[in-house]
Amino acid sequence: MILHLNPFTGLAGDMLLGALLSAGASVDVVRQAVARTGLTGWRLEAENVRTGALMAVRVRVEVDDDATERPASVLIEMAARTGLPVAERALRAIAGVEAELHGLPAGDVHLHELGGHDTLVDIVGCAAALADLGVTRVHCAPLPLGSGSVETRHGVLPVPAPATLALLRGAQVRSGGEHEAVTPTGAALLRAAETVYGGTPPMEVHATGYGAGTRRLPDRPNVVVATLGRPLAAEDRQVVLSTNLDDVTGELLGHVIARMLAAGAADAWVTPAVMKKGRPAHVLHVLTPVDLADHLETMMFSETGTLGLRRSWVDKVTVPRVIRTVELYGRTVRMKEGPWGVKPEYDDLARLAASTGKSLGTLTREALDAL
Repeated sequence: MILHLNPFTGLAGDMLLGALLSAGASVDVVRQAVARTGLTGWRLEAENVRTGALMAVRVRVEVDDDATERPASVLIEMAARTGLPVAERALRAIAGVEAELHGLPAGDVHLHELGGHDTLVDIVGCAAALADLGVTRVHCAPLPLGSGSVETRHGVLPVPAPATLALLRGAQVRSGGEHEAVTPTGAALLRAAETVYGGTPPMEVHATGYGAGTRRLPDRPNVVVATLGRPLAAEDRQVVLSTNLDDVTGELLGHVIARMLAAGAADAWVTPAVMKKGRPAHVLHVLTPVDLADHLETMMFSETGTLGLRRSWVDKVTVPRVIRTVELYGRTVRMKEGPWGVKPEYDDLARLAASTGKSLGTLTREALDAL
């Protein structure tokens, strides 16, 4: 499923969660995901409210613990218990920009305003809701940046806050919006979901949800709009996972490629590379449908021991092809035919070569002649 977001007045974590619940995500699924973090002393409620002329879902998080400061590493560990990659990536993104802004090692980052229960509930809740709705890709219209200033532990800061701007690197933005239109939590979730910015993608609409913000605006509803739909058949967007490896054997690379293909990857391949200090290495690439990306990413980590990888979005373009068959020496050989040529299937020719003793080149010519 595709999710398209219209941040009409902005985007915050609770607004996004409300919109996803309004579009059909289960509040029970969200609560169960938050419970897996081990967090205690919280209650999550979702209610229908009127904002301007529209009805929308507003999320309320009530807590018994009013602490707002926690080590980022603690929150990341709690998110990891859920098995929701979007939640863990969002918190790692927040920790990363905070470390960058304040000149600290990532492991020493303490989250102040973002260290409370509500941040974890909003992030884990949104990740669970996206999974519950079957969302494989998120699109978003340009975000309003807001205006004015905001009070923080570090004093008064301009809006958008520095952390928000850092998290929005690569996003499309526009002027407009009042006060803090986009929060760091909202920006982190968009980054973690690898959001594509721009217009509405081609899709068949299934549901629409409205998530309400807490601020009342005099002339308009304070909402984010979430539209859920299925992509049209002509669109085939996939993910490429890549990682540099300088400490694995050729046998392991072959094993990993075979496992990736068996697990559903569209393709997998290795390219030679020279890394720092002149070290020879290989780059493992895996082309995967969006809905398998998280699974294959986990498999790459476990099989290779790599400490990091890259994700990139690609548009896969294919041409029509048909499979024809010919009979050769009592066996069927599949022939893959496209607009500009035809080619025998290697596996079929290899088996035939083993049984007849003929070379692959000879069998290829005979298969083409038999077509």
